[in-house]
Amino acid sequence: MLAGAAFVASHYLGESVAPAPASTFVLLDGATKSSADLKGKVTLVNFWATSCVTCVAEMPKLVSTFEKYRSQGFGTIGVAMSYDPPSYVVNYVQTRKIPFDIAIDNTGAVAKSWGDIALTPTTFLVNKRGNIVKRYVGEPDFAELHQLIETLLRES
Repeated sequence: MLAGAAFVASHYLGESVAPAPASTFVLLDGATKSSADLKGKVTLVNFWATSCVTCVAEMPKLVSTFEKYRSQGFGTIGVAMSYDPPSYVVNYVQTRKIPFDIAIDNTGAVAKSWGDIALTPTTFLVNKRGNIVKRYVGEPDFAELHQLIETLLRES
């Protein structure tokens, strides 16, 4: 398994990777973050919805991943899909005490800019240079994801 993760990391790290698309995330508190703000951190960008069973099931694993690596320069942004009622998103985040940034994509512009995201969950791992190194559709293999995060965190 470790060899597989190493292969995946070297495969994605060894080739040219696409920069994260220019987009603005509007957070629940009204603050904004841009794709440019992701530089300097390894960041997980997760497109999800409160009505998505897999999204809700993986959320505790996303929280524990964030908690495990946050002190090492790892960030997470959850992007709620445009069809998700904002009141549902706020209630979900507050009742489950989600510790990372949550954005609401009211217009669908963020999902569109990241590749017309239609399926949830869709998750991207962005390196410190602001490049997408991995895309997951569906729940990631978290052991593999953690290996890749650790590899990316070691990069300068």
